[in-house]
Amino acid sequence: MNQAQRPVDLTDVAPLEVLRVLTVNVHKGFSPLNRRYVLPELREAVRSHHADLVFLQEVLGSHSRHGERYPGWSPQPQYEFLADSLWPVFAYGRNAVYPEGEHGNALLSKFPILEHQNLDVSVGGSEQRGLLHSVLSLPAGQQLHAICVHLGLDEKQRSQQLTLLCRLLDSLPTDAPVVVAGDFNDWRQRADQTLSASGLVEVFSQAFGAPARSFPARWPLLRLDRIYLRNARARAPRVMARKPWSHLSDHLPLCVEVLL
Repeated sequence: MNQAQRPVDLTDVAPLEVLRVLTVNVHKGFSPLNRRYVLPELREAVRSHHADLVFLQEVLGSHSRHGERYPGWSPQPQYEFLADSLWPVFAYGRNAVYPEGEHGNALLSKFPILEHQNLDVSVGGSEQRGLLHSVLSLPAGQQLHAICVHLGLDEKQRSQQLTLLCRLLDSLPTDAPVVVAGDFNDWRQRADQTLSASGLVEVFSQAFGAPARSFPARWPLLRLDRIYLRNARARAPRVMARKPWSHLSDHLPLCVEVLL
């Protein structure tokens, strides 16, 4: 066996200590109020942050008509366009399907994704929602569970969806690090109490006493987006509130350094 074929000895690999996480509702690649197609600008902004994991919500898998309307429209799925060459692997969970196309949640990762599944948490009505659960392989044999979340607008729906999220969390290994991030639409701030029963801690609530104001992007008033951790610690949670971020979606992105 030559050196190129020799299996990696995980005892010689240092465990990963810090993981940079970014979450953003990409609003299907359009600026607030759908005034401009901004996906190329959004890609540059995401690339400039150098995150290890990027949690995406409302990302288009396809749309048959936008290419006729918007110059520079990419025929690629938006998560592939955003991944470009920085994130070699990604997972996508289709949530909403309509005649012109589809959208859902996605995870961009600099580490191998061992497996992923999209849990349909649509509850009544017409809103299609999902939880994208990915298992990542980190250095030195570590595994991390990443769950990308987009919950419904109706509070009764959200309550049931949070229950389904807790069931998923309770099924995971109790000692594994877990990152849960995304758009919770939780303007009444009920999620922290529910998810704390499953051992999750929201990074902005822990640091500042309340979740981050993230919506609407230009004048953020509502605390809709979240990053939760289990078996990990947060450092330097931050709302990406300055330009260009405030002009690239109707939600502001959140970021944090995760200490494993």
